[in-house]
Amino acid sequence: MYLIKTPKFIQTLFPNFIWNMDTNANEIFLTFDDGPIPEVTPWVLETLENYNAKATFFCVGDNIQKHPDIFKMVLDAEHSIGNHTFNHLAGWSTENIRYFHNVRKCAHLAKTDLFRPPYGRIRPSQAQFLTRHYNIIMWDVLSGDFDENLTREECAANVILKGGPGSIVVFHDSLKAQRNMKYALTATLEHFSALGYTFKRIDETVLNPTASDLKLQIA
Repeated sequence: MYLIKTPKFIQTLFPNFIWNMDTNANEIFLTFDDGPIPEVTPWVLETLENYNAKATFFCVGDNIQKHPDIFKMVLDAEHSIGNHTFNHLAGWSTENIRYFHNVRKCAHLAKTDLFRPPYGRIRPSQAQFLTRHYNIIMWDVLSGDFDENLTREECAANVILKGGPGSIVVFHDSLKAQRNMKYALTATLEHFSALGYTFKRIDETVLNPTASDLKLQIA
C-alpha cells in the first residue's frame, strides 16, 4: 500500500522532513532512487541531458562501491547526490545503531547531507537523530514505476496529473522499475517541458538560498 500524492496532513505530521520545494515557479524536482547501476543509470543521464534537465540521485552505497564509474558519470553530469543507505535498509525493521552505521557508511561514499530513507520508512527515534546531520528528503509525488501491477502509462499519468510547481517526484533507476520508468520519465519530461517547466536538482543552495552567500562571507 502506498500513496501517489502525499497528503498534506501527513506532511504536517513530519515538519522536519522536506516533502516539496517552496516555489511558485514552474520548477519540478525529479529524483531517482536505488542506483547507480550500469544497466539503467546511463540511460537516465542521457535522457535528462536531452531535456537540459537536472535531477537528484539517491544512491545506495553498495551500488556506488560496485559501480564507481557510473557514479562518476552522475557527478560529471552535475546532478545532486543523496544518501539511500548502504544496503537499502528499511528503518522500521532495522535496529537503530545498525541503521545509523549503514547510513554513515553510504555518506562516506556519497559525500552528501541529503538523505532519503528506503521505502520512506524510519522510526521516530531514527528521524530525530538523522535530522541533526542530514536533510531528510521525502516526496509529494510517487511515480509508482517500481509497481509491476501498474502499466507504464499509469506511471506517467501519476506524475503528469499530480505534479506541479515545487513537486519532488520519485523515479527509480533500478532493473525492477526500468520498463515503467523509461516511458514515464520521457512522458514527464515532454509534458512539463511543453508547459515551460525547468527540472532542477535539490542541493544545499536550493534548500537554503543564502548558503552560498554565507560561505562567501566566511571565506
